[in-house]
Amino acid sequence: MTTDAIAEAGAQTRAQNLFDLTGKVAIITGSSRGIGRAIAERMAQHGAKVVISSRKAGPCEEAAAEINARHPGHAIAVPANISSKDDLQRLVDETRKAFGKVDIVVCNAATNPFFGPMSKISDDAFRKILDNNIIANHWLIQMVAPEMIERRDGAVIIISSIGGLRGSTGIGAYNISKAADFQLARNLAVELGPNNIRVNCIAPGLVKTDFARALWDTPEAEKRSSAGNPLRRLGEPDDIAGAAVFLASPAASWMTGQAIVVDGGSTC
Repeated sequence: MTTDAIAEAGAQTRAQNLFDLTGKVAIITGSSRGIGRAIAERMAQHGAKVVISSRKAGPCEEAAAEINARHPGHAIAVPANISSKDDLQRLVDETRKAFGKVDIVVCNAATNPFFGPMSKISDDAFRKILDNNIIANHWLIQMVAPEMIERRDGAVIIISSIGGLRGSTGIGAYNISKAADFQLARNLAVELGPNNIRVNCIAPGLVKTDFARALWDTPEAEKRSSAGNPLRRLGEPDDIAGAAVFLASPAASWMTGQAIVVDGGSTC
């Protein structure tokens, strides 16, 4: 092998190692479908053991089985409702029981039970949005932080939204919760950073998931929703997964307290 070939092989190995998650264990909420599932699939592809979690057991087990078919032994299913602190603690406990630790947490699950102006939202709906989209994230991070502090290593990723960057006449409460997630990441980055724990957000634009189906489920709606987007298309779940792998990997080892916007340029 020539000197140039050796150098090129070394460079390729270093590039691969930048995104290597071998030996890492990741909990991903809301991961039986959509963005969460895409993140789980890509993290498993990069070597991580992944925990599939959402409310219903069946979809979780199906997603885990499909990942294990491609990456044997890399996924388990632990159903959990993020509105229940006990469920989240069980999620963490079952992860430790199966894989021994938690290295990465992706807070992806979220709720938006109301569409309309803030003047019309009920107290219960507003509380549900804030509880599930902010407080539940805080609970889960709080549960895994002590072991990350002890190891002096960990990565937390909160899936926020570009909605947190602007107002809305239809999803204002949801946007408020997503703006709060940016600050949750910033504050935890300051608190946990001295222990080498990184906390970052991803802010997706409109992605073709069931959560946002009403905005793209006809050709006319999809064209209308993507018209102001410089790339002239809506996002796919896998478009977000790469950013999550990056933030969980050594490639982002000096990045914390930040928000990566992945929106096809719609906020330009």
